[in-house]
This record gives sequence, C-alpha cells and structure tokens, in this order.
Amino acid sequence: MRFVRKTHYYQDIQLFRHGGQVFWYALLGIVITGAPLVLSDFYLGELSLVFIYAIAGIGLMLLTGYTGLVSLGHAAFLAIGAYSHAWFLSQGWPFLLSLPCAMLLSALVGGVIAVPALRMTGIYLAVATLAFAIIVEQVLIHWESVTGGFRGMMVELPHVAGLELETPVYFYYFCLLILVLSLLVAINLLRSPTGRAMTAIRDSEISAESMGIHLAYTKSLAFAISAGFTGLAGGLLAHKIGYLAPDSFTLLTSIQLLLMVVVGGLGSLHGVIYGAIFIGLLPQGIAILRDYLPGIIARIPGLEPGIFGLILVLVLIYEPLGIHGRWLKIRSYFELFPLYRRATHKRQRSYLRTERLR
Repeated sequence: MRFVRKTHYYQDIQLFRHGGQVFWYALLGIVITGAPLVLSDFYLGELSLVFIYAIAGIGLMLLTGYTGLVSLGHAAFLAIGAYSHAWFLSQGWPFLLSLPCAMLLSALVGGVIAVPALRMTGIYLAVATLAFAIIVEQVLIHWESVTGGFRGMMVELPHVAGLELETPVYFYYFCLLILVLSLLVAINLLRSPTGRAMTAIRDSEISAESMGIHLAYTKSLAFAISAGFTGLAGGLLAHKIGYLAPDSFTLLTSIQLLLMVVVGGLGSLHGVIYGAIFIGLLPQGIAILRDYLPGIIARIPGLEPGIFGLILVLVLIYEPLGIHGRWLKIRSYFELFPLYRRATHKRQRSYLRTERLR
C-alpha cells in the first residue's frame, strides 16, 4: 500500500499524485507511441476510432459525470462538428483552421440550446436533448444544399504541414495528440474554480447556489464545453468515415456515447478511456459473436442496440461505478489483503438537510 504524505497545498492539484503514476503513465505513453511499429493498418484504424470516442467521451463526461446533467442527444453535436468541418474544407479552408472552427460552432450551438433546455432537470432534460438530436438529424436530411441529404457528403483529404493525414499512421498520431491535449485541458478545467463549481452543482444544486455559484451560467458553460469537445471528435470522425451521411449520427450513436461514460465510470477521466476501449471493441465483438449464434438470433436487426441497452442496464444494477470503479475495488482488495472487508466500497446515500426539503 502506498501512502502519500502531503506537505504543501500544491500537491492537491498536481497532475500526478506520486512518482509511481509518473512511471506507469510514461510506460503507457511509450507503448502507445510505439504501437504503429508492430500493428497493422486495420488495428491502427481501430485505435484511432477509440481515441476519437474518448475525445467525445471527455465532453459527455464533463456534462454528465461532473455536472450531473444527462444528455441523450450528443450525437447531434458530433454531427454538427463533422458536417461543419467537412463544409469548411470544401470551401477551401485550411485543415488547422477548419477543425477549431467546427469545434467552436458546436460549442456555440450547445450554449444556445442549453438556455431553454436547462430549465428542465432529470429525465425531462434527457428527453429535451433527445428531441434536439432528432431535429438535427432531420436538418441533415433536408438541408441538401449543404449536407447533401441522403446522398451524403464527401470529406476532403486532410493535409497538415505537407503531411497526408489519411495515412493510417499519421492519422493515428494526430488523433493521439488531440486526445492528450483534450485530457490536459479537461484536467486543468476540473482543477479550476469552474470545474469545482460544476462538481458542486452535481452534488447539490441548493448547496452550490447557497455558496454563490450561478447555476444557469455554470450549466450553460458546461453544456457548451461538452458540445465543443464532442464537435472536435466529430471533425476527426468525419475523416475516419470519409463520407458523411445522416444515418451515421442516429439515436444509437447517442446511446453509445452515454454507454461509454457509464460503463467506463461516471466522474472519472480514466473511465472515459476504459469506456472508449469498450465501445470501440464491442462492435467487432458483436460481429464475431454473430458467426457463432444460431441463424435466427444472428439475423435480428436490432441485435447491436439491444446488447448495448442490456449492458447499460446490467452495469447500472451490478456495477454503478463502471470499469474504473471495479478496478479501484480490485486494487483496494490487494492493497488491504487480508484486512479487506466486503463493505469497504458499499454505496451509501447520504442526504443533506437541504435535499430533504425537495
């Protein structure tokens, strides 16, 4: 067991708690950086997709995991980022200008939508975001002069400093770089007063408001930041797909994003990575599973969303803390063995006096 002795306040906001984390993260960085030396283009493409899902997951985690606002419509922001980035490129914009502008446009739309949507809470907010996703899907279908409608929209090949990013190795490294930068931005945001205000709202809105936190402003800002990260992931996803169509951003996509943060572990950026790996590999696992299932079951059209929903329900029932929570329990077991008690991580609901008045 490792005990960290804190001698100054700066240790509370350090990126790494102790030297052991520095070693293991550095080793992980070396492995990920050297992966293209041993992996084929197919696996590099799958890992790039995992990185893109992780970037989108950071946005949804900031909104759902750290602010406590549930969204079922983040596929809309993914679509806004993808289509706007593709349209900017078609107008001759450079790649390094088009991608940030698509991110800012998604953040702007997210901030505007948050104003009326945040008058609702809980399941009503989830339904409102779901309605917004359906509206965006219909806009993509009928705004043919920009999106191409059902015909789709071709995404131009990206070029940065003379490098062709459509090459799997270059695209892999670019997505990895964007993911690392996104994680650093998210970590520093959570350590800032804004991030602490978001967490306070998640824990208790009444207590947060009593401490002077502006609920509407903080929630709208969280929604805009979340939409911006998701739009950034959408711009990268546009190049991964190569050809955009409305059926690439459906309700199933929103469920996948929500499933990613819940299965990975709410309230943890580690959970974003775990969830992205899970979501990125799950479709391949389902495709392999179809080969071994009876023909009647394998040909069911809704098999994939059905499995997604089943996994989400089972995780909420048996492991609400997700993969990251399970890892913490396993680590605690070996650290405390043989003194580990089964009730160590038992979930207990403690209510504030202000919450009892609801």
